[in-house]
Amino acid sequence: MKKFLKILLGVLFLALLVGTFVFLWNKTRPVKVVYTTVSPRCDTIRQWVVATGKVEPRDEVLIKPQISGIISEIRCEAGDRVRQGDVIATVKVIPELGTLNSAESRVTVARLSLDQLRKEFDRTQALYEKGVVAEEEFEQSRTQFRKAEEEMQNAEDNLEIVKTGIANRYKELSNTQIRSTITGMILDVPVKVGNSVIQANTFNDGTTIATIADMGDMLFQGKVDETDVGKLHVGMPVDLTVGAMQGTTLKARLEYISPKATEVNGVIMFEVKAAASIPDSLFVRAGYSANASILIENREGVLTLPESTVEFEEGKPFVRILTSPADSDEQTFEKREVEIGLSDGVNIEILSGVTEDDTIRSTQQFNM
Repeated sequence: MKKFLKILLGVLFLALLVGTFVFLWNKTRPVKVVYTTVSPRCDTIRQWVVATGKVEPRDEVLIKPQISGIISEIRCEAGDRVRQGDVIATVKVIPELGTLNSAESRVTVARLSLDQLRKEFDRTQALYEKGVVAEEEFEQSRTQFRKAEEEMQNAEDNLEIVKTGIANRYKELSNTQIRSTITGMILDVPVKVGNSVIQANTFNDGTTIATIADMGDMLFQGKVDETDVGKLHVGMPVDLTVGAMQGTTLKARLEYISPKATEVNGVIMFEVKAAASIPDSLFVRAGYSANASILIENREGVLTLPESTVEFEEGKPFVRILTSPADSDEQTFEKREVEIGLSDGVNIEILSGVTEDDTIRSTQQFNM
């Protein structure tokens, strides 16, 4: 038994010794590194400037009342299309008691004056027909009577305006009916029936009854980094990608670049605007977030390489060209300077230094 145990321990020791030797031998062997390679190819290089922002109507009109009161009726809601002059809501006037009392008193005084002048005119007219009074006196009496009639009408109209906001003879011009000033779509109606509203005046903007915009005239508003704004100019074509409309690209044209920068989270940005062309088959809602891709350079049929294959040394670009046969076990590379051009962030234009027949070392590698 003891003899067997000694033999087993000896075998285990020998196996451990051999395993350690094999492990150390493998560790000292040089690792063979093999690089993947690429070849230059003719392609198109496009360089874009991307601006983030949103799509909104060019003009949003706030409809405000021309008279203070209480909303008695709302005829439209958000999403409805209206034409210029359509009634959106109706305002009920709540008269002020002092003003109402003064208007009623004015009507009473005007009626008394009219009754008196009517009697005087009737007497003067009868005497004039008998030839007792002169024509001049008759004309004066008639003029005073007509003035009293006009004053009576004005007093009654004033009383109607105090009570209802409009005189009976000007009902078609009623400012108690809030009308749309443009043709478009209602974006928002922030008031409800029963809300008090204030007219627009010198000291107050007034209560907004509705917001209306022409949804056929949309504008992209976004911001561009200061490093890219110098590459832009008015009139450049723009591709709009709307986040809520996957797979749809809208065409636009750059029409405004802000001359003044704004600071956003410590970054200097410039505002840009582009007029969007909206097809009749699409409905773009106000406020959609969007990205604007502005093409600043386009070069077709140029020799390109993946940008990762180009290395720099002392500011000079170079690539490593495979010099060993393709079927060789050992890869050898030659460093060669190149002249580079436009880059789109993935591929880069090669102006000189390599041809389509060359094989270039890439950064991807694996061990053998």
